[in-house]
Amino acid sequence: MFSIDAPVDIQNSEYCNYRSPLSTRYASKEMQYNFSDQKKFSTWRKLWIYLAKAEKELGLDITNEQIAELESAVHDIDFTKAAEHEKRVRHDVMAHVHTLAERCSLAAPIIHLGATSCYVGDNTDLIVIKHGLELLLPRVAAVIKQLAKFAEEYKSLPILGFTHFQPAQLTTVGKRACLWLSDLLMDERALSRAKDDLRFRGVKGTTGTQASFLQLFKGDTSKVRALDERVAQLAGFDKRYLVTGQTYSRKVDLEVISALSGLGATVHKMCSDIRLLASRKELEEPFEATQIGSSAMPYKRNPMRSERCCALARHLITLHANAANTHAVQWLERTLDDSANRRITLAEAFLTADATLLTLLNICQGLVVYPKVIGRHIAQELPFMATENIIMAMVQNGGDRQVCHEKIRVLSHEAGAQVKQQGKDNDLIDRVKNDPYFAPILSQLDSILDASTFIGRAPDQVSEFIEEEVNPIIVKYADILSKVEKPVTLNI
Repeated sequence: MFSIDAPVDIQNSEYCNYRSPLSTRYASKEMQYNFSDQKKFSTWRKLWIYLAKAEKELGLDITNEQIAELESAVHDIDFTKAAEHEKRVRHDVMAHVHTLAERCSLAAPIIHLGATSCYVGDNTDLIVIKHGLELLLPRVAAVIKQLAKFAEEYKSLPILGFTHFQPAQLTTVGKRACLWLSDLLMDERALSRAKDDLRFRGVKGTTGTQASFLQLFKGDTSKVRALDERVAQLAGFDKRYLVTGQTYSRKVDLEVISALSGLGATVHKMCSDIRLLASRKELEEPFEATQIGSSAMPYKRNPMRSERCCALARHLITLHANAANTHAVQWLERTLDDSANRRITLAEAFLTADATLLTLLNICQGLVVYPKVIGRHIAQELPFMATENIIMAMVQNGGDRQVCHEKIRVLSHEAGAQVKQQGKDNDLIDRVKNDPYFAPILSQLDSILDASTFIGRAPDQVSEFIEEEVNPIIVKYADILSKVEKPVTLNI
């Protein structure tokens, strides 16, 4: 039998309990609070107050004193007593109903009046999701703004493009950053749409028919509808789901997590690119003066921030399947096999996205470019890319294209052998210069090999893209960006 041989009291030491890295290392305090017990259960109490207020407005026998008593206890939660009740009744909502009733004896008879557990559970989840998206979206905008500055600064700096991770025609550092930006704009749109589409479950009863509320209001269907509208309004929602089962459809969770998962894919792609470029020493994430890259190799500057982003993003991507499977197995009006899963999946999706964006913003605030290394890499490949331009120049000077093509082909293969077999630099241009056949165009070689002539409209594309598509998003978040774009210091 397995036994624990621990030198400390594992029951009372916080370091002997599992603690999520999302809360101890990665996610912000704001997002952690959003998914905290304090936020959850104080929101339950607010929802009971909203229900009581709306029921009173519509004629039920509820007093101002009862509501005031509930309001005085919103944040005063006896978690120990609630845990004791839950251990006895095995029901989290009823445990908190009893805890609040003991605190508010005057209001006890009207707490949770006509409601089912999902009234507080589901509506709280929707409020927490809404607040989570409101925390994430400005972080996305801050990354977009920082990356846009980077793209504008380096919009004209030529760099090797890659297809199949093989050197291809040149692009620019700024244009490549715009590819990352384009994906981030799609993520901002998806997250904004998820937030704007979010509605309130409202007061729907045990199977969504509102039967209990119809009984409370003696068959007055207009008052039941008004109650649903008023509670949603008090909770800060102008739209509600008109039809639900016992729960709001878990398709809503799927839509939200799909957007978060899509953000994960964007970040993973971007940070993988940064890791590849760091390996080529062309671009580097921030590296602090006292930072250690390797315990055994002191010279190393590992891209640990980008690696962290990729690790977190991969987890975020996988949560999409969890949400999809949970929605798929919700039989009829609901089953309870969503509950334990959602406690983990919803929180981890938002905390992981939050941690990923914090790290990504830190990266974007300190990206370093090494133009001389980039230039050296271009010099190694550009002679091959310039062969067509050399042929065109020779033809314009009276040469025969087919003859020129064959000469360039032979010289290119010879130069390629020097690079691949001898490990030497690309000497194609020296071979061209030493061949009398190319004498008519030797004076043009410098201009033919000017890297800036190989980047097409990349600089203009960057400027147009930022002006037309990026800046409107930055303006959209202008009022709040100053609070989230301050230099990010990572916890660890």
